Amino acid sequence: MKWYQVKSTDIMKQINTTIAGLSPEERSQRLEEHGYNKMQERQQLKPWQKFLKHFTDLLMLVLLAAAILKFVTGEYVEGGIIFLVVIVNGFVGYWQERKAEESLDGLKQMMGQEAVVLIDGTKQTVATEELVQGDIVALKAGDVVPADLRLIEVHDLLIEESILTGESEAAEKNTALLSDDAPAGDQKNMAFSGTMVQTGSAFGVVVETGDATEIGKINQALQSVQQQTTPLVKKIHQLNRQIFRGIIVLIIFLLFFTTFRYGMEWQLMFSAMIALIVAMIPEGLPAVLTMILSMGVKEMSEENAIIKSMPSVETLGSMTVICSDKTGTLTKNEMTVVNVATHEQARVVEIMNNCQELKLTDNQTVEELKGNPTELALLHYVEDQDQTAALKTVKSKIPFSSSYKYMATLHSEGDQSVMFVKGAPEVLLDKANLTTEERQKWQKKASQFAQQGQRVLGFAFKQVSEKQELTHEALTDLSFAGLAGIIDPPKASAIQAVKECQTAGIAVKMITGDHKDTAKVIGKEIGLKHTDTVLEGIEIDLLSDKELAKKVQKVDVFARTTPEHKLRIVSALQDNGEVVGMTGDGVNDAPALKKADIGIAMGIKGSEVSKQAADMVLADDNFHTIAKAVKEGRKIFDNLKKTINFFLPTALAQGLIVIFALLMNRPLPLTPIQILWVNMVTTITLSYALGFEKAGKDSMNQPPRDASEGILTGYSLFRVIYVSLLIMLPAYFLAMRFEGQALQQTILLQNIVLAQAVYMINCRELTNPSINKGLFQNRPLFISLGILTVLQSAVLFLPIMQQWVGTTTLSGTQQLIIFANAALLFLIVEVEKGLTKRIIRSQSQTSSDLS
Repeated sequence: MKWYQVKSTDIMKQINTTIAGLSPEERSQRLEEHGYNKMQERQQLKPWQKFLKHFTDLLMLVLLAAAILKFVTGEYVEGGIIFLVVIVNGFVGYWQERKAEESLDGLKQMMGQEAVVLIDGTKQTVATEELVQGDIVALKAGDVVPADLRLIEVHDLLIEESILTGESEAAEKNTALLSDDAPAGDQKNMAFSGTMVQTGSAFGVVVETGDATEIGKINQALQSVQQQTTPLVKKIHQLNRQIFRGIIVLIIFLLFFTTFRYGMEWQLMFSAMIALIVAMIPEGLPAVLTMILSMGVKEMSEENAIIKSMPSVETLGSMTVICSDKTGTLTKNEMTVVNVATHEQARVVEIMNNCQELKLTDNQTVEELKGNPTELALLHYVEDQDQTAALKTVKSKIPFSSSYKYMATLHSEGDQSVMFVKGAPEVLLDKANLTTEERQKWQKKASQFAQQGQRVLGFAFKQVSEKQELTHEALTDLSFAGLAGIIDPPKASAIQAVKECQTAGIAVKMITGDHKDTAKVIGKEIGLKHTDTVLEGIEIDLLSDKELAKKVQKVDVFARTTPEHKLRIVSALQDNGEVVGMTGDGVNDAPALKKADIGIAMGIKGSEVSKQAADMVLADDNFHTIAKAVKEGRKIFDNLKKTINFFLPTALAQGLIVIFALLMNRPLPLTPIQILWVNMVTTITLSYALGFEKAGKDSMNQPPRDASEGILTGYSLFRVIYVSLLIMLPAYFLAMRFEGQALQQTILLQNIVLAQAVYMINCRELTNPSINKGLFQNRPLFISLGILTVLQSAVLFLPIMQQWVGTTTLSGTQQLIIFANAALLFLIVEVEKGLTKRIIRSQSQTSSDLS
């Protein structure tokens, strides 16, 4: 219900209450009927459910089935090893699980613990959660508003509503009826749950409690928003399905082919199928991906970007749009004097310094003061002017009030007194001794400041006799001293960051609760592209979801928005296929932060709720940190892609060896334990090395990659197939030239491991030459090759390892032939990359010429 459009007397009748409040009996009855003034919590998954969830991955289920089949056939050692691999992967997944949803707890903390209410005309303190509709609540400075109130009596009330509107300046409140629709920030006759009384006092009637309050609606939105699945997780799931389908197709084919062709025994078929499953599933891939992501998390933390969810690291690299709150994110969140127009500079500075209520002694610095942002801005300006005039003694004062829109002070000045006045320019100009021409000149200047999105203050003074008293009636015939334009200015680093993001193909959009003119000015100053049209919240309400999805493509500035508007804007962009990042610091940003593909909260000035809803927290509140994080995210995805392109050909090569043996009706060339050894030893060593590759020089000059594009492109599939054949065929035919199962398996094992080592170096660059300066800058790569050499030597030469894995010692000649095979693989891949790059460049040139 739109309570701000209803007279307070009508509200009292409608909800059956009086100015004296409710009786204890009526309060108890309403509490029982409508429930407590608290927000509902959505049930969370239990810890054991979160743990078991990580064993529902498609490929993990296939491995579990393989382990069970091994146990059924009595092969307990091999079954145990496979089962252990699954358990380890499950634990890794559990530890990288997102932190349990805590946003509701943060919202609860926004509500005060106690409230002062009138019960049968007597003030009593009650628990906030026991408030009911119809209670009359008393407010004073420092109180947290305990529920949504329609104000019925106000005395110079200022309420800080940044948790709802995102704007730092306190809102002046009154009891006047509003006739037009208005967002929460413009509902001047309402006080909202969770906001804080800065100055003044008031009485209000409770109209909404719990989830029906404005902060309760944010909670409902927060609870209803489903956590977004990151592009990386989607791609890994897609990859898993592709591998699973490939395995199933091969198993079905081999079952029919070998059974009808050779009449193979079922027990042998079981062993063959399990060997195929173990060979083609890259068991170590989840652990490697986790390691690369965790490295990214660590590097980003050093750049003041705290990542709460590891997959979000990669999401940064595919982000196409950043939606940013204005106050505190793109701007300093500090009101600042940016324009002064005056004929008497010294007098204006003197008025700013003395006509205020924050600084009481000359010893106080501005940094020590807290309170009204406008007065703080004026005192900062005074301090910057290096004028050290002492404060004048205040003889009397008229505090600021929204009813007369000015503040005045009276001071001694020599053998006379002086009145200093600051306030709304139009009010002070009416009281000033100006000609019509002078008045028009000042009005024009004030209009210019306002058009630049600035809040304009006027300054005036009047010299009077020492006996003159300060009254409203005495404030006539004033000498007008000048004007000041105040605004929350953009950060220089934000301007640079916006430029960097746009160069990287990322659109930046500003969503604020501030007024249209201010938002437009700030949008232009920070370099947004589409600032001619500003879309306000009221206009968004009139648009359907489809209409909004079209509109957001050509609008970069959104003003007077509510949490619901921010949520709709993010959703509209996602409907257009954008990967959306959302930054913010207020409670009002929390639902949109959670809905976005990656939510980015401010660490210093951000509310606890926004931090808990976000995926990333900027420890320095610097928008420029996002640009650094995007570069890191792109590097991480490139390294993930290199790692996956390294893993898959080797996994397929092992599977092809099993398939080839079955088709030729020959014994399995490798046992499941040997296959697991190959997979795990390369996982422990080689695959980690690619995670340490540096970012490409032009990574931030490229547009974001297509989020719908899978990890395996057409070229990747081509590479996987031909490299797996290059690994498998020479290794298999070389091994079959020798007699003895142990020798054949050892040659095959060593061939595959060495081929993987050289192919890992190939994968450092997907299309560029792998031997470059970067190779020698990647120390972990050489360390990994050294560890691999030690582990593989142990399998070849230590009797206990030979017995466990089933290997034997190789001769020098056999080792040389294996090294030759590996060198040939490396050269072929490097030549292919050069040819591919030339073809791609030629196609790009042809397309450019045609266009």
